[in-house]
Amino acid sequence: MSPELAITLTILLPASATVLLALMDKRPNLREAVSLITAGVLFFIVFGLFETVLDGARPAAHWFDVIPGLSLSFEIEPLGMLFGVVAAGLWIVTALYSIGYMRGNNEANQTRFYICFAIAISAAMGIAFAANMFTLFIFYEVLTLSTYPLVAHKETADARRGARTYLAILITTSIGFQLVAIIWTWVAAGTLDFEIGGILTDKIEPTLLPFLLALYAFGIGKAALMPFHRWLPAAMVAPTPVSALLHAVAVVKAGVFTMLKVGVYIFGIDLLSTTGAADWLMWLAAFSILAASIVAMTKDNLKARLAYSTISQLSYITLGMALATSLGVMGGAMHIAMHAMGKITLFMCAGAIYVATHKTEISDMDGLGRLMPFTYGAFFIGALSIIGLPPLGGAWSKWYLMLGAADTGQIAMMVVFMASSLLNIAYLLPVVARGFFMGNSVPMAHSLGAAAVHAKGMKAIREAPLWCVIPPCLTAFGCVLLFFYAGEIYTLIEPVAFPKGAAPS
Repeated sequence: MSPELAITLTILLPASATVLLALMDKRPNLREAVSLITAGVLFFIVFGLFETVLDGARPAAHWFDVIPGLSLSFEIEPLGMLFGVVAAGLWIVTALYSIGYMRGNNEANQTRFYICFAIAISAAMGIAFAANMFTLFIFYEVLTLSTYPLVAHKETADARRGARTYLAILITTSIGFQLVAIIWTWVAAGTLDFEIGGILTDKIEPTLLPFLLALYAFGIGKAALMPFHRWLPAAMVAPTPVSALLHAVAVVKAGVFTMLKVGVYIFGIDLLSTTGAADWLMWLAAFSILAASIVAMTKDNLKARLAYSTISQLSYITLGMALATSLGVMGGAMHIAMHAMGKITLFMCAGAIYVATHKTEISDMDGLGRLMPFTYGAFFIGALSIIGLPPLGGAWSKWYLMLGAADTGQIAMMVVFMASSLLNIAYLLPVVARGFFMGNSVPMAHSLGAAAVHAKGMKAIREAPLWCVIPPCLTAFGCVLLFFYAGEIYTLIEPVAFPKGAAPS
């Protein structure tokens, strides 16, 4: 298979699967089989391109020219390869999890759910492999529109209200800010192609660069930078598999991925460093990290707490780019993968708790860890990775972000990273502590399909259905694997973070 065909298939395969999913509306077993097989084939194709990119090649595919010099085209560079592997790989896990969650909760409109999910993954692939800002913007908007029905899935008043907030903020910011920034860039540089070192050097007055960067930063609403972050907590009315999509597989990762692409390929790290155009963004990202963490501590609803945790963690990546140093870019890129694996684990565990007990408030979950040890064990591992403790993947991304702050002499940013990790402990570990060490292990109030395992001399273990438990256990194991295989990510991103053979500082 040629690289050009492989790239085209990564985008068209999930989209074309929607036809089969619609035809299998009345045959759920076949419908879910189509979802799983498509996810598996997509990952096989994407991973097949990984070695090619790792060896320095840049596979490309050109679809058509819109006007001379502006095309809908694709090229796989290291950042896109990383995002593509993360999105394709986690779709498999999320597809497995969706079977247990959607059936265990007797959710309506399951076919629509799978169709919109497939379209969203197709859009994520288009974003990952876009060769220019125009192509990325097109698929960025498709991702927003395809996930709107997922947020409104339950069709309650709260779901519709949350979905309207979701759509309004993301569309308003992308059209009102990001599109303006793209047009400005096109007029100034004469191109929107992604190029190492950026395309704006000597094209815009240095005093105007912070304003252009602000249009991009606030226009990329999916990065959830304050004050344009409210869409993310509002979207928590969606089913948990959708929350996993929003927080780990596609949506927010598309946001911070785009932020990194803008910093590295539109502005260029050297330009940001010499002009100080990103200094203001660095401080805003630092504020978002701490403020969102503090808000997370006040939330009793588990998904709401995790939502504000995501806002904080996304700003790590924005801050890594704003540091305008190679190590900051490396840390930000690594955090895309590390946070995705840890956060999807936490959300799937939250969903498993809901399916088994219909409990959503942390204060109502005392003692559940002793009844659901696999779910809570996976949550504990995911939490430790988000906190940044070895031997878990999150330790590496936070390490490089700290080095990036030290490399630029930003002691205040180092303090922010350390304070944030302490706040991570404060809002994540109490969930585990209450589950294992507080309250009494009482029978489940609701246990749709929950599997009970009795052992002599032990209380019953009442986990959620198997397909709600296996996926978070797999991703928890993935958090461990990422610690030991972080070298592959480093090698992949090295040409971007340290271009022209520049040695790490």
